[in-house]
Amino acid sequence: MSLPFQQVSGQPLDAEQTAYLEGLFAGLRNRGLGFGDLVPSSPLPVAAVAAASDLSELTDQERIKRELHPLDAYSLLLQHAASDQAPDPDNAFRFKWQGLFYMSPMNEGYMARLRIPGGQLTSAQLREIAAVTDSLTTGYLQITTRANLQVRHLRFRDAPEFLRRIQAVGLHTRGAGADNIRNLTCDPTSGLDPSERLETLPLTLQLGQLILNHREFYDLPRKFNIAFHGGGSIPTVEDTNDIGWKAVRVWSPAELQAEGVSGFRPGDLLTDVVPAGLYFRCLLGGATGHKSFARDLGVLVTPSEVIPVTAAMLRVYLAHGDRTDRKRARLKHLLEHWTLDRFRTETETRLGRALMGIPPGSEAAVAASDSAPASQHPHLGVHQQRQAGRYWVGVAVPVGQITSRQLRRLAELAELYGSGEVRLTVWQNLIVPNIPEAYVETVKKALVKMGLDWRSSALRGGFIACTGNRHCRFAASDTKGHALQLIEWLDSRVSLDQPVNIHLTGCPNSCAQHYMGDIGLLGTQLKRGGQAQEAYHVFVGGGFGSRQAIGRAVFQGVIVEELGPLLERMLKVYLRDRQPGETFQGFTSRHDLGRLQELFSESPNRP
Repeated sequence: MSLPFQQVSGQPLDAEQTAYLEGLFAGLRNRGLGFGDLVPSSPLPVAAVAAASDLSELTDQERIKRELHPLDAYSLLLQHAASDQAPDPDNAFRFKWQGLFYMSPMNEGYMARLRIPGGQLTSAQLREIAAVTDSLTTGYLQITTRANLQVRHLRFRDAPEFLRRIQAVGLHTRGAGADNIRNLTCDPTSGLDPSERLETLPLTLQLGQLILNHREFYDLPRKFNIAFHGGGSIPTVEDTNDIGWKAVRVWSPAELQAEGVSGFRPGDLLTDVVPAGLYFRCLLGGATGHKSFARDLGVLVTPSEVIPVTAAMLRVYLAHGDRTDRKRARLKHLLEHWTLDRFRTETETRLGRALMGIPPGSEAAVAASDSAPASQHPHLGVHQQRQAGRYWVGVAVPVGQITSRQLRRLAELAELYGSGEVRLTVWQNLIVPNIPEAYVETVKKALVKMGLDWRSSALRGGFIACTGNRHCRFAASDTKGHALQLIEWLDSRVSLDQPVNIHLTGCPNSCAQHYMGDIGLLGTQLKRGGQAQEAYHVFVGGGFGSRQAIGRAVFQGVIVEELGPLLERMLKVYLRDRQPGETFQGFTSRHDLGRLQELFSESPNRP
């Protein structure tokens, strides 16, 4: 039989390699697998290339994409797998379109990231993910801050089999990295939460299918994040995304009078110009790693129009995003040159109709402030669903690290006591929904027995950590290891009655969004006594949603050994000097940095 390729990394196949591959492909063909899709198509259309006035101005990554579209590089992935060989830099970039990240020099192999729209997983999928990670990797899994899963230590030769098995259970990895739309996020309690305005999981799944079936959305100028928030109790931090959809209700004055002020919630609108009902507001240009939150476009979009409007916005970004400078290519950067009105006009042109604007003066401050949180960390604990007699349980997964054994046990719990479903959250945790009241106590005990928990202190539930330097070459510090140490240190020494979020990130890319934590820790390296030591820059006062703020750097280069005692002092000084009911963010925001440095450097036991 003829092979779909005759070379590996530019070298002709020898007789032994040819015989091995012919046998491999013959066996796969006998199992019903075809290879017509392995032949690379031509590079991008001439019109797409000609869109750039001078191709020499394009980045190296854009050149790589134009030489061979990454979705057409699967045959190259097979070549590398056949020889169990690491990819060269160009193909390492292309393979990110398959969700595979070459992790050299941290280890010789791939990190594989899935795509799980809305974080929704079935028990069957959980079991297969566990089985795949056991047989093809070291069993190391992480829940990400995009309600997703990633596994590590995947050998080059096993990558095709990994992809096949993941796809066989209805999941995929396509577009999980590089210049693509990352995992779509939404309310993990969509359809369950009594407080939600609109269900967002169906919209997330629809958008996921649209992206999967439109090749054009796999050649963006840069990464792109999209999130939905339907008003449920668990935040989705939609204001940190390139596009964030936030559900609101529009009230007419007569309707509000009939319902009473208690029916009005923060974010709702009061007007007699727009038909009363449920809509989405659109937030654009969030990128907290670049110290930016998304800005409101000033439009109202019905749920039925959200998907086509999103597609139109993506096409505007495709056409106008910067492909000459990777550091200035996010949607945020386009909006630094354009007004929001221009982006809206371009979107309306692509859409073929005008968008509904928010009438001036409609955002009347009728409702009480939402300054007090509904619960310490609403993504954890036992909560009653809108379905009578049913509960969802939020499960604490310390800094997102979970084992294949725990995945199997979660699958069993979901089947025995729930609906066979688990949902991941952007807080590196998960929920098990649809549990009858009679089984809640059983599930709680089982979670503790398997090494997880449904309980949370005001500290434990707020820790977020990126991968860290154990597995990421960009990270300067062991963020997950240090986070676990800090959890134990602080939880045994400080008792809080207000939730505090502490985010650890290993590099300025800010995968753990340190700028929006009450306390943000950015990894760095210091030299002391000629030895490099891991350390952190300390930020305070970050927030999201109604408390949106970028954290301010209060201390620079705190070595790990000094970090626990410093954070302990900071929290105890806050407890000592705060005003009644004041949050940590509120406390830090009413002091300048000089005063905070003085306060946090003194003994918290001072009268």
